[in-house]
Amino acid sequence: MKEFQLIERFFTSRSSPRRDVSLGIGDDCALVEATENKSIAISCDMLVEGVHFYKDIPAHALGYKSLAVNLSDLAAMGAEPAWMTLAITLPEVDESWLGEFSDGLFEAAQYYGVSLIGGDTTRGPRSICITINGKVSKDQALTRSGARNGDWIYVTGTLGDSALGLAILQGKITANAVDEAYLIKRHYYPTPRVLAGQSLRQLATSAIDLSDGLVSDLKHVIKASHVGAVIDVDALPLSAALQNVVSLDDALSYALTGGEDYELLFTVPESQKGALETSLAQAGVTFSKVGQITTGEQLTLQRNGQDFETTHYGFEHF
Repeated sequence: MKEFQLIERFFTSRSSPRRDVSLGIGDDCALVEATENKSIAISCDMLVEGVHFYKDIPAHALGYKSLAVNLSDLAAMGAEPAWMTLAITLPEVDESWLGEFSDGLFEAAQYYGVSLIGGDTTRGPRSICITINGKVSKDQALTRSGARNGDWIYVTGTLGDSALGLAILQGKITANAVDEAYLIKRHYYPTPRVLAGQSLRQLATSAIDLSDGLVSDLKHVIKASHVGAVIDVDALPLSAALQNVVSLDDALSYALTGGEDYELLFTVPESQKGALETSLAQAGVTFSKVGQITTGEQLTLQRNGQDFETTHYGFEHF
């Protein structure tokens, strides 16, 4: 199968164009329509075999996750997903693998209303690079730089599940069949909190998605906002599966530093706490208050009212 046959069969023919796509795949550039009162949110993520995923990851899961991690970036900005481009490097043309990969990719794309509008293919070590674009009303985008002293810190969902799922896949941890299946699914199929991000646009002062672990990612908010933060370790939301498989101390470590949960961490002023309850309830998302923004630019972890130290600090690429 030649390059353009591959593109047509597994990607072009499967993309569902949106009304705001004037010209999609097939020309030198795609053309999309942007309105005067909207900003375009753009993010790019690369997944490399041996770094971000193992060779034996199910192709369907890789396709789904490749888009989900990008959608999570849009969620953290409160943006509506719109268009994506896909650059994929393959060691060989494996039609069965490509069929499963594109099944997973377009399952996520169709659910979240994303249109594939272009990209590139080449031969080499397997890697996937998606650039995603979304829309958000001007002056409503969530950023990392708006947190203020006294704001409350929240997270969606539960933390640490994906990292523990990876540990199970690596053979470092064993679990019963039910918990193992749940944790591995949380690693392979993260849930980008797109609707939650949109619900937070006029409530949250800052937001970030948790890709590298709570400790690492909260430090980005601290740096961008020029504030400090205190996290109540006892308040971290832990799934039943996480607590079934490891000790409480290890569960808290996974929750603090485990990467790839793709939940949202956000800050909300006292005046918006009531509205937050209503807004996220309507979005169908669970959330937990885990700390508070302070002055200074230090992150403090506390457990049972005492300072708490962790020896892990989340994923770093270099």
